[in-house]
Amino acid sequence: MADCSKESEEPQNAETQTEELQLGGQSTHVPNKDFFKSDEKVRYYTGLPSYEGLMIVFDHVAPFATRTSQSLDSFQECMLVLMKLRQNMPFLYLAYWFDVSPSTVSQIFDTWIVALDIRLSCFVFWPNREDLLRTMPMCFKHTFGQKVTAIIDCLEVSIDKPANLSAREQTFSSHMQRHTLKVLIGITPLGTMSFVSKAWGGCASNMFLAETSGFLDKLLPGDTVLVGGKNCDGNGLEQGEFVMGAFTKGEAQLELTDVEGFRGIASVRTHVEKLIGLLSRKYKFLEGTVPIDHLVCDDSQVPPIDRIIRICSALVNLGPPVESSGSN
Repeated sequence: MADCSKESEEPQNAETQTEELQLGGQSTHVPNKDFFKSDEKVRYYTGLPSYEGLMIVFDHVAPFATRTSQSLDSFQECMLVLMKLRQNMPFLYLAYWFDVSPSTVSQIFDTWIVALDIRLSCFVFWPNREDLLRTMPMCFKHTFGQKVTAIIDCLEVSIDKPANLSAREQTFSSHMQRHTLKVLIGITPLGTMSFVSKAWGGCASNMFLAETSGFLDKLLPGDTVLVGGKNCDGNGLEQGEFVMGAFTKGEAQLELTDVEGFRGIASVRTHVEKLIGLLSRKYKFLEGTVPIDHLVCDDSQVPPIDRIIRICSALVNLGPPVESSGSN
């Protein structure tokens, strides 16, 4: 099975580069559905694996999105938003591409983010135990038996420096040494995202996110959770068990007697980092610095950044699974 993380790192080919130069600022060449009828273009501009997959997503979302522009059809508006998430193109660049004003691009983005979140967030879900057992990779079975329910770690996203002093304190990440938002990500052993928390300030600990996000409520007696990062000791965990050990970076070297027991944990960690890293590599909006206005709640009291992270997580799940070692 192909590793889809490679797709996000593919260089842009000469044909696509030439087409971008030809399209920029020329209203007679505004990209339409025919322009994107190529799996290669769809992978580059949206992160989805194929044109067929793109159309399935579009047909699923479009009836719930209000058309904003008089000059663009619904498909073009949807592509504009997916291109922003995938390649983090500036609004001004997209305005030239689609021959609309930057304010129209912003309105299209705000409108479609809500519709995409409403329709795609269902693809990030907590699986039942039977499905987990049926799809458990061998590397997990050999190391942990059949008890692993999820692997958790945190995604940190850089943000602009807040003007408010209290907000600066809450968002400053000592790990990243800049202002960030932190999101708790839960991943199944198979490699799909099963839990995405709301975003918190970068100073929050992993355990704080686990306790306040509702993640712990999803665990059943006997469940094992593998923990990445620090600051997550499992205090207050009633249903399951946290396994940390070699999952924690920067600690003292393991005792010789521990090496065999934790070797599986260390190898599994690469599987987790691969997926969390893929989320920001594949959707470069999350690699950039998020403007403060994306942190402000909309009319439904949901900040756009929460919607954006859920959308990107769902889009990753709609792509090929991330292959783990020993999965056969």
